[in-house]
Amino acid sequence: MGSTITCDVAIVGAGLAGGLAALAIKARHPDLDLRLIDGAASVGGNHIWSFFDSDVLPRNRWIVEPLIAHSWQRYDVAFPAHGRTIDAGYHSLTSDRLDAEVRRLLPEGALMLGRRAIGVSPRAVVFGDGDRVEARGVIDARGTGNLSLLDLGWQKFVGRELRLEEPHDAPYPRVMDATVEQIDGYRFVYCLPFAADRMFVEDTYYSDTPDLDHETLRKRIHAYAAARGWKVGQAAGEESGVLPVAMGGDFEGYWRSGGAKVAKAGMRAGLFHPTTGYSLPDAIRTAAMLAARTDFDGASLHEATHAIAAAAWRNGGFYRLLDTMLFRAADPEERYRILQRFYRLRPALIGRFYAGRSTMTDKTRVLMGKPPVPIHRAVRAILGMRP
Repeated sequence: MGSTITCDVAIVGAGLAGGLAALAIKARHPDLDLRLIDGAASVGGNHIWSFFDSDVLPRNRWIVEPLIAHSWQRYDVAFPAHGRTIDAGYHSLTSDRLDAEVRRLLPEGALMLGRRAIGVSPRAVVFGDGDRVEARGVIDARGTGNLSLLDLGWQKFVGRELRLEEPHDAPYPRVMDATVEQIDGYRFVYCLPFAADRMFVEDTYYSDTPDLDHETLRKRIHAYAAARGWKVGQAAGEESGVLPVAMGGDFEGYWRSGGAKVAKAGMRAGLFHPTTGYSLPDAIRTAAMLAARTDFDGASLHEATHAIAAAAWRNGGFYRLLDTMLFRAADPEERYRILQRFYRLRPALIGRFYAGRSTMTDKTRVLMGKPPVPIHRAVRAILGMRP
């Protein structure tokens, strides 16, 4: 028979959402007995997450500030018929920083790594060896629920940190370089200059399928670096991912698939930007909401996290409409034209778009003018949106 640990709050899943929630709750409630649980050996996995200044409200910046490893005050984009530099802050944080900060802030015993949960309820976590954690409230942040309940395209990528033999000539990030050959949907390359001789290069696709050929993308990354004139010494690290891009689906069904009546955070709650698939802005908003609470009962946590996720899904309707046009109205090799047109708009509008806070005026401005896809296809795609 296994042993039982009791605590106030148990967070299952030590990825971005779970790690940020643990940091924020513990910072605002230092006497709260909290457990952060994951089957892996470290917090955050192997990832680099980036965000624009406008993604995070100033009052919530304290949550993410200690995790920032690199910052720039501008970024650029490049398309076949358009390129520009945008003066806006852009920042990257790393899983190493998240792991270190969680270990620094949480007391001994609060971080339970190498412990894979096989069952989660509003007040308990059960492990394969019979051990269990009983809490006033449990938050499940273990990753996605049943994605088949959502109508999805995919943003998929492989990124490599390259050590260069000579300094590069890029002082700030290129968050979207779509001058590359269009393959497997909308393709662009993403570059982050970590140091004069270090460049993170990611090959990214808005694709109809989640299939990811790591070796082919590695070769394309090195071919891109060569085309930019960068002499690569070696690759210092690599990450990959396949992110959902939502066009529709059954939100309530998706929520229940991750555990009925259990509080959730991150991808398990459906908290990701419908168009980019990125979850960092929503993870910070959720962490801030949880940190401001005084009631950590399981039912109350479920109500609060469901409310923030349901509101985000409702707010995402405009972005899902655009995704439908991108995936169902535009030929795959022509999808870049939608983003090329979008990046001619005002920087403040672009910032609000990525933050998921587009105004009605923003939405009108995005849709007005000559459409970058045939209007009859756009209408058919919108009318054919799945419920």
